[in-house]
Amino acid sequence: MIRLALVRHAKSDWGDPGLADHDRPLNDRGLRDAPVMAARLAASGFRPDVILSSTALRARTTAEAFAAELEVAVSLDPELYGAPAGNLLAAAATTRAASVMVVAHDPGMTVLAGRLSGNGITHMPTCAVATFTWLQDDWDVATALDPDDWTFDTPH
Repeated sequence: MIRLALVRHAKSDWGDPGLADHDRPLNDRGLRDAPVMAARLAASGFRPDVILSSTALRARTTAEAFAAELEVAVSLDPELYGAPAGNLLAAAATTRAASVMVVAHDPGMTVLAGRLSGNGITHMPTCAVATFTWLQDDWDVATALDPDDWTFDTPH
């Protein structure tokens, strides 16, 4: 079985217009939402073998909250910053792990979640978590098929 969790970074802070987009931190809501959503994912029984995260500060901080709850290390991937849907899925598949979490950005996250859910997910708000399960053991086979099951959760 192959499992994939897509996590859009938590709400970021726009308070400092001098900061580069890559360096924006989470705001207070984002700092509250990330551990709550991590605990909810853990309660669902989802445990990734690998957590991949964009190098952007808001994504890294979100990934670290999930990593702390799930007791899994974060692997930073600069290619996930602003990545399109296909690249997000390819990054997960490249790990060859049975269970992978990807923490990244829109619009790629919404496009991929929509594609994998048969358009059941139309928007990934900040800190949303979508999980997908394939009853396959090979990423090449799984990514060529629709998932057998999926879930969607948001902080609000």
